[in-house]
Amino acid sequence: MNAKGPSKRSDHDASLPEGYPELLAQLRGRIRAARFQAALAVNRELVLLYWRLGADILARQKAEGWGAGVIDRLSRDLRRAFPNRQGFSRRNLTYMRDFAEAWPEGDFLQQVAAKLPWGHHQVLLDRLKGPLEREWYARAALQHGWSRSVLVHQLETRLFERQGQALTNFERTLPSPQSDLAREALKDPYAFGFLELGPDLQERELERGLIAHLRDFLLELGKGFAFVGSQYPLEVAGQEYFLDLLFYHLRLRCFVVLELKVEEFKPEFAGKMNFYLSAVDEQLRHPSDQPSIGLILCKSRNRLVVEYALRGTARPMGVAEYQLTSSLPQQLRDDLPTEDDLKKLTLPSSEVKTPSAAQ
Repeated sequence: MNAKGPSKRSDHDASLPEGYPELLAQLRGRIRAARFQAALAVNRELVLLYWRLGADILARQKAEGWGAGVIDRLSRDLRRAFPNRQGFSRRNLTYMRDFAEAWPEGDFLQQVAAKLPWGHHQVLLDRLKGPLEREWYARAALQHGWSRSVLVHQLETRLFERQGQALTNFERTLPSPQSDLAREALKDPYAFGFLELGPDLQERELERGLIAHLRDFLLELGKGFAFVGSQYPLEVAGQEYFLDLLFYHLRLRCFVVLELKVEEFKPEFAGKMNFYLSAVDEQLRHPSDQPSIGLILCKSRNRLVVEYALRGTARPMGVAEYQLTSSLPQQLRDDLPTEDDLKKLTLPSSEVKTPSAAQ
């Protein structure tokens, strides 16, 4: 019995013309692209259909005083007329009406709103009442390709309020429009609620936690940040220095040095970052790259101290706080008892009973 030799191509494979695998790969790519474009077109037509249905309902309610009961009847009749099609529940028809009211017909509807999935619009309508924030999140979701769950996360961490709020010296150290782009790439505070760390953590512990949750960390940093390394070594005058975290920003076309501090910002942090940025620009920066940027993340910071510290630095850098847990919403904070309230509720020492070791 002869041992099996290496497998050979079949006669059919042997007869394939040269360049066939490349052609097959090219055709597969075109088919996938066409399917993706078809899915986008279907979504666009569905969203515009929902807008038109909502606009019709809204117009009739305003002109003829239709009550909410009409939506119930429309839902029943439309589901009866189209039994194999979903989307005509009372709740969804109400979303359609609110959607048409939120986005009057115009460029934004055609260029942004119509390109987002319907589920994104339901989230925006449920969670946001102001048109300014709703439009900002809609544009950001389209630009960054956020899924519905990512959009919910950004809403829960109040990205609109935090974006572009880091204290920086970019206006003085970077040319326009690079300075504006860099400022919008940073935020304050950064929300690291995905970390399960105690209050007395060390800097290396915080760094290891962020690396262990790199996907969540990159999501919080924002689109464009590419991870290069942690404790990245640099040698200057025969001595080694280590950067906490090093990134490259694909849109800004520059390195971003990130230093972690588990304490309040101190002026000497800016001097150290200035040194690191000089070394990175000298050793790593490509001639086509923009100047490297530094970001110092601190447990807390005083605005005036940061402004004074950055005023004398030559390299572009920013300072922001980080939060390990999300702060309570204002409404909940208002409902919590104050310190005076707690004092009034405290029992006199004579009334306090010491519990027994075993009940």
